[in-house]
Amino acid sequence: MSAETSAETTAPRHGGQILVDALTAQGVTRVFCIPGESYLAALDGLYESGIDTVVARQEGGAAMMAEAHGKLTGHPGVAFVTRGPGATNASAGVHVAMQDSTPMILFIGQVASDQRDREAFQEVDYRAMFGPLAKWVGEIDRLDRIPEYVSHAFHLAQNGRPGPVVLSLPEDMLSSVGDAVAAAAATRVSGKASDDDLAATVALLAGAKRPMVVVGGGGWSAAAAKALGDFAAAAALPVGASFRCQDYLDNRHPNYVGDVGIGINPALAKRVTEADVLLVLGARMGEMTTSGYSLLDIPAPSQKLIHVYPDAREIGRVYRPELGVVARPAAFVQQLLAIAHAARGARASDVAAARAAYEAWQEPEETPGPLKMEQVIGHLNAVLPDDAIVTNGAGNYASWLHRYYRYRNWRTQLAPTSGSMGYGLPAAVAAKLARPEQEVVCLAGDGCYQMVMQEFGTAAQYGASVIVLVCDNGMYGTIRMHQQKHYPKRPSGTTLVNPDFAMIARAYGGFGATVTDNAGFEQAFAEARRSGLPALLHLKLDPAALSPKLRLETL
Repeated sequence: MSAETSAETTAPRHGGQILVDALTAQGVTRVFCIPGESYLAALDGLYESGIDTVVARQEGGAAMMAEAHGKLTGHPGVAFVTRGPGATNASAGVHVAMQDSTPMILFIGQVASDQRDREAFQEVDYRAMFGPLAKWVGEIDRLDRIPEYVSHAFHLAQNGRPGPVVLSLPEDMLSSVGDAVAAAAATRVSGKASDDDLAATVALLAGAKRPMVVVGGGGWSAAAAKALGDFAAAAALPVGASFRCQDYLDNRHPNYVGDVGIGINPALAKRVTEADVLLVLGARMGEMTTSGYSLLDIPAPSQKLIHVYPDAREIGRVYRPELGVVARPAAFVQQLLAIAHAARGARASDVAAARAAYEAWQEPEETPGPLKMEQVIGHLNAVLPDDAIVTNGAGNYASWLHRYYRYRNWRTQLAPTSGSMGYGLPAAVAAKLARPEQEVVCLAGDGCYQMVMQEFGTAAQYGASVIVLVCDNGMYGTIRMHQQKHYPKRPSGTTLVNPDFAMIARAYGGFGATVTDNAGFEQAFAEARRSGLPALLHLKLDPAALSPKLRLETL
């Protein structure tokens, strides 16, 4: 570093500028925010920084955009929100990042340090509030420690089990003036397994007659996804994806056998329960992936469980493994590929049978109404390119997507394993801004969409030409389904009276169309793609079609 450069770097600056300089050193190119007076100095620091500042419409949307950016790129997504209500609104995105193991940094403006513990305007104890939701929560109370805290946050968010970090920024700390030198970008640990762990894994797989691989979790990459497919082929292993991790292996791969999630193929569930060796790469094996903790016995599974996870605290948390390996699954699978021949067994016919069961499960079951979701998803499969990114939030509408859509490339599925409603639209906006050359399609239910529909304005402002499919059945369908099971014919609190969603999209300057049948969908979808605008198709669905298999009147 030259003397001139050093002098510029250490010249007195306000804390907001020092913070932004630290973000630049970490390679941050985009942040998502809702502005607030509690962090004006940071906003000033962003002014000429070269960092793209995306202004969302609500803090929950900003946080989910940051989470989706982190999920898509593998680098921490960054959000700024103001104190009090801003922070509470943003907590939904932090929860998504934690349960989805996504690297993310949330910066929150805070009351001035001389006003702490007085219940000052919008004051919140963020360590207490976010402690259960984030990997770590800190407050930067000294300007000269900004680079230290930022460096620690980026290391922590990316290493071990990836996740969110929250940093609180007292207003007077940001506005004060001083010197500080930004730290270089965070380093990633290798996360590799020992030779002994690799040998033990290979030995268990080589001796297995009915092995099964389940993949998921954070910290994967396109290279790791390719290595997974090559390893599965070389070792003759069937591979299933944990809940909402279906893009970890090309669904056309002959060893891919389906998603181990909600509405699981019964044949696949049987295969998991009857496996003699279960290799779990990165998945936590939570409630959604285990069909309510029913696929594995607790605490000692009947399957010989090999659990590969980057955090030792997760291994044995619910299930006692035969072999626990603390490693990044992305690194581990690339290590396994080098010795895959040693793990191969005489299982080609078994893999073929598992694949055939997946193909049979892909055959669409007809649902009621002139507009059928199985046909909608089938059309998306037919016309979208392999690198199209598909996002969704939470609701029964997503069950058609999970069952029938085939993800062909790594990181083309953005969906919350936390089951958070409202995720699909913010995720789609973040994805289109990060990958403008790729098509981005969001599926949302009528209830799911209305939690974040204002973020269509963010898409319009920044020219993010996403296509949103709003699945309108006039109710909170998932809850109505559970209601019908437990309290039949007594609907309560689940009915929705909806607006003309297409008209609202047009009011933002986007493309909007209402669709009532299959032929109309194909035409409207083609028009939306040609428009080059943020687009919304309002799909009017028969409320009797609760899921690919369930009908309201026969439930």
